[in-house]
Amino acid sequence: MDIIEVIAALAALAQSTRLETFRALVKHEPEGVAAGDLARLIDVPHNTMSTHLAILSRAGLIVGERHSRSIIYRANLNRFRQMTLFLVKDCCGGRPELCAPLVADLTPCCSPAEVAHG
Repeated sequence: MDIIEVIAALAALAQSTRLETFRALVKHEPEGVAAGDLARLIDVPHNTMSTHLAILSRAGLIVGERHSRSIIYRANLNRFRQMTLFLVKDCCGGRPELCAPLVADLTPCCSPAEVAHG
């Protein structure tokens, strides 16, 4: 990920409805959410939600997949991970103990094995 892509992703998230939408999609991983359901969930008009989804999609933070008459949106967690890593790369200046609290906070609440079996 380069600096232009990171700026686009951060700009896309720098608006309350888009940030709330992205967070809702993260909550609904891996199944995703239909565009209309997202609009109801976030309580915005459908056309407004479409605009926000387009911005998040252009930034690569979400992906949409057509299922019959609906588009199911999902958070692109790999892209978000790349953005986060870009932001914190070399944050500790060769002193990993400085980044340890950040890494601990970014550790998922459950392991992939727990998700698969839970």
